[in-house]
Amino acid sequence: MEALIAWFGEIHWVAVLQIILIDILLGGDNAVVIALACRSLDPHLRVKGIIYGAGGAILLRVILIAFAVSVMNIPFLKFCGGLLLLWIGIKLIAPADEGEHEIHASKRLWGAVKTIIVADLIMSIDNVIAIAGAAEQAPGHHQMALVIFGLLVSVPFILGGSQIILKVIDRFPIIVYAGGALLGWIAGTLMVDDPGILAHLPNLPALHTEGGIAGAIFVLIIAFVLKYFRSQKTKA
Repeated sequence: MEALIAWFGEIHWVAVLQIILIDILLGGDNAVVIALACRSLDPHLRVKGIIYGAGGAILLRVILIAFAVSVMNIPFLKFCGGLLLLWIGIKLIAPADEGEHEIHASKRLWGAVKTIIVADLIMSIDNVIAIAGAAEQAPGHHQMALVIFGLLVSVPFILGGSQIILKVIDRFPIIVYAGGALLGWIAGTLMVDDPGILAHLPNLPALHTEGGIAGAIFVLIIAFVLKYFRSQKTKA
């Protein structure tokens, strides 16, 4: 008990508050992904999809933070992650047709959960550096504990935000397009900052905003084209 009290006495509370603030601010993107991925679920499955998806995403984020520095230095990792995020954004706006046959709710649930986890993992590549940087202010044996604590505290904010966005999407479906464009923006900014590409195009980071705009436009164009051709195929 004395050791536990001593451990809490050594906690760097400024670092704790910084980690919580960082994750809450960055949780807006995660809430959008969760809401978009769960929007097609039956109402009684949405809460499960949100909880399972957010839980798995946060667990993976903790693991990613532990290897943040080495992961960020792997050439072309950001670029490949950006490509995958572009695909996820397109898929969220223009999901594949399910066909005439019935798809069990459990399959849709776990499909949404996988989408949430994969998207959050990719989107967290940059975010975890900020959280890990805040944790470095604390003693070494406290750092991962602080990161986990900060992420856990932020869970209610992320879950609450996703449920609010779900209700708004039900009323204003056009928000789905804005969410897909947001994923495209994040993908574009990731790709222009890839260390493997910087070796050949050192001035590319200066196009950070342009890369985000290009990613958002790409997702919207491809999604609209897919929806158009699918509608024509349905009419035929």
